Amino acid sequence: MRSFNDPRKAKIGAGVLLGVIGLLLLLPFIPLQAGAEEAKKEAAAGTEQKVEKAKDVFYKGEGEFGIVSGPPAPTLKYPDDYGTYGTFQSRTILWVANQQHLYFGSFVLAVPMFVFVMELVGMMQKDKTMAKKYDDMAHEMMKISLTAYSITAVLGGILIFTFLALYPGFFGYLSKIFKPIMHVYALLFILESGTLYIYYYGWDRMNDGGFLKWVHLSISFLLNTIGIILMFFANSWIAFMMSPAGVDEKGRFLGDIWKAVHTALWHPLNIHRILGNAAFGGGVVAAYASYRLLAAKTPEEKAYYDWMSYVAMFMGILNLIPLPFAGYWLMREIYGYRQQMGITLMGGLLAWVFIMQAMMIAILFVSTNYYLWQAMGRMPGAERYYRFFKYMLLVLIVSTIAWLTPHTLVMTPAELKAMGGAQHPVVGNYGVMSAKNTAINIMISTTVLCFCIYQRCNKVPTVKWAAMGNAFLGALFTGAAINIVFLGIYGYFIPANVRIGLSVPQVCTTLTCLFVGVTVNTMMLKNARQLGEVRWGQMSPRGAYALFLLAVSFTWTMAVMGYLRSSVRLHWHVNEVLRDNSPWAFTNPLGYAGNINSMNVLLFWTMLLFVFWLGALSAKKAHVTAEETAGVGKATIPAGSH
Repeated sequence: MRSFNDPRKAKIGAGVLLGVIGLLLLLPFIPLQAGAEEAKKEAAAGTEQKVEKAKDVFYKGEGEFGIVSGPPAPTLKYPDDYGTYGTFQSRTILWVANQQHLYFGSFVLAVPMFVFVMELVGMMQKDKTMAKKYDDMAHEMMKISLTAYSITAVLGGILIFTFLALYPGFFGYLSKIFKPIMHVYALLFILESGTLYIYYYGWDRMNDGGFLKWVHLSISFLLNTIGIILMFFANSWIAFMMSPAGVDEKGRFLGDIWKAVHTALWHPLNIHRILGNAAFGGGVVAAYASYRLLAAKTPEEKAYYDWMSYVAMFMGILNLIPLPFAGYWLMREIYGYRQQMGITLMGGLLAWVFIMQAMMIAILFVSTNYYLWQAMGRMPGAERYYRFFKYMLLVLIVSTIAWLTPHTLVMTPAELKAMGGAQHPVVGNYGVMSAKNTAINIMISTTVLCFCIYQRCNKVPTVKWAAMGNAFLGALFTGAAINIVFLGIYGYFIPANVRIGLSVPQVCTTLTCLFVGVTVNTMMLKNARQLGEVRWGQMSPRGAYALFLLAVSFTWTMAVMGYLRSSVRLHWHVNEVLRDNSPWAFTNPLGYAGNINSMNVLLFWTMLLFVFWLGALSAKKAHVTAEETAGVGKATIPAGSH
């Protein structure tokens, strides 16, 4: 205790703590290096005896032969290599266990990212009141994450036991391939746990506003680094199942673990999941703040959680906007790896699941715009822009309809014959990628425009070039819309292999709206005349419910995307290497998949509401304790603080 009161000793202690954590971060890789050395010795010994080389299934370059270092993929038989629990489908049990672990894993990965940004923003604030608000918010979310972290660990254990009990043959094969990094994964998980507890319980002790606070932020950076590495490891297993590498056509490991990790889909999957998790985390935090806003009893509490929900929503949307582009990159790499997988996803067996996923994405953008419109109600001067809402809503509805239009319809043979084919002669024209790319880019640009309007609701620009700036912004968004629509129409008149390239200028146009539009708008609002302060706490309940819808839509989208990633492998555990010979090696009907996804979403939110309730319970206790102690000269702890 005394050492923290001595600045010099505190700095030394903090430096030692960071050094120890840094060394611990390297510790898991020492056995990996030792394992690599051992593998080299074994390979050298094997050279003297008998060396068998085989060609990699993915790396096709010259000299891409590796020393066979493992047995071939087993031929699994039912029931010898599969387990069952009564009459339940083993695959469904594993599906639920995997999805729940993924949900909570994403949450505990995303929240520390959110907390790191909030703590950094708080430290950069010159206004001490705002700095404390950001710090309190970050600490409160870390407390929620701590409870969720325990649930994640429990669900991880359940998932491992489910694999061992129901799919021992498959799990054994995967374990042999990734043996060099599985122990690293386990050690990193332990290290993450230790760093998390030091970070959370050291919050108050290191909150000196100076050196120790920076040390505390550095621990947060380390915590996020470990979490991202863990996610990369888990992604490598998923990517290997979809696009195996580092093995030959018989599934034999060729001794290079980096090739098994660095598959065709690993990088796009990593980027997609970082953005997806961050958007999901922002959505869940916004839902938590909305829950607390609706349950708040005092104006101060309402104001605090209204502000918190806005900040979290902003963080979520910031990551949501580039997410479709990351998804596009992932799909492009899937097409590049196996064209048939891309066709199965977008135009074949799973095309209707993509329609469900498109519907969820449309809900995300519509609910985001709806929240911003509701949020403008607490800003004096926003009435000037109300007349634009109906036009923006019309644009979103038309885009959503085009975005949801399927390329082909599910019909009976008689209906098929009457229509002359699976594609409707009129509606079918809106089911191709030219229309869909146009629709999603228009929806994103409209959302950016809505945010620009939100920024200036209670302000009047006073810069000299305000008129010119307004004209520039009007021309920017109008020109962008014309360009996006023109490219979409032009796509109908050129070959498909050329048409796919038009998505690049459409994306660039949208990103120009985002970066240039928001930057110019922000510059125009510098030293702007205020029409009144934001009335935090006066958000309508409909706005709070919109954030719940946003968060649930994120959850549902994740469920659909997970189902798509697994189903595209069809009857393979590991694509074209390890066949699924269980009775459940078929693609589930759309209705069944929808029911299981809905059940997963419901189960997750039931558990998460319990976590929210626990967080609210401890906050109330802290508030009551502060009120009781305020009378004896101790500092009052504001509601919602730690």
